[in-house]
Amino acid sequence: MKIISLHPKLSFFRNTAGEMPVVETRRATSLQNNMDTNATQAIQIAHLGVHYRVQEALRDVNCTVKPGRLTGIFGPNGAGKSTLVKAMLGLVPCSGMVHYQGKPLTQQLEKIAYVPQRSQIDWTYPATVWDVVMMGRVKKTGWLRQFSVVSRQVAKSAIERVGMSQYQNRPIGELSGGQQQRVFLARALAQEAEIFCFDEPFVGIDQKTQAVIFEVFHELTAAGKIVLVVNHDLGASITHFDDLILLNRELIATGSRKQVLTEENLSRAYGGKVMFWTEAA
Repeated sequence: MKIISLHPKLSFFRNTAGEMPVVETRRATSLQNNMDTNATQAIQIAHLGVHYRVQEALRDVNCTVKPGRLTGIFGPNGAGKSTLVKAMLGLVPCSGMVHYQGKPLTQQLEKIAYVPQRSQIDWTYPATVWDVVMMGRVKKTGWLRQFSVVSRQVAKSAIERVGMSQYQNRPIGELSGGQQQRVFLARALAQEAEIFCFDEPFVGIDQKTQAVIFEVFHELTAAGKIVLVVNHDLGASITHFDDLILLNRELIATGSRKQVLTEENLSRAYGGKVMFWTEAA
């Protein structure tokens, strides 16, 4: 899956098969009736499965992503971490159900800010930092309409928040990996979304950028937002996460760090003994 372009009118995603995503809703009615009405502010994932032709990428995933909690998706390579996020957003065909506030999440995409892996972005597109961040205001402004003073101020504040003001007019292709990630974080902030999804945001970045990103994540969760992050690092950075979803093509465990980070769960996910950060976890 690639971003075809960074232009605000052309920033569309396509699944690898080049077809429109289809979400099967078998058992949806009964599952909906059984859903806890007190948890409608959370994302409810029920019996989610993904197949790529004959290969099963995810099987029968059931979990909840809560607002105000920094949630990390962890697992070995090929575990289906990115696939889970893409299935939730309707970017790949899947079975099962994903609901938010009592409605299918795919019917509420305007509430979501999604930052894909850097490798899926066309960094050669002739756009500046300002251009990219302003794309985050397109949904609220409308196509072919002039950006308001408010939108420009929101974008300016987002760029300042991630420490990229001095690079505002620089082409994104001339930035370092960490700077590029900050720009897309600013773009997500400019969307003023309710749900933020990040796919491997810490790959190929410096420690300073990682600190900035985690600071912003904690600010978002403190504001009651849903923040879902695909990550693979079982080192010290895992202590930033409140909840974890541990996968290996199926759900191994979900819950708080202490609930998930057990030798049994990690052995099931990764096979054998796994070194992981335990202090304050």
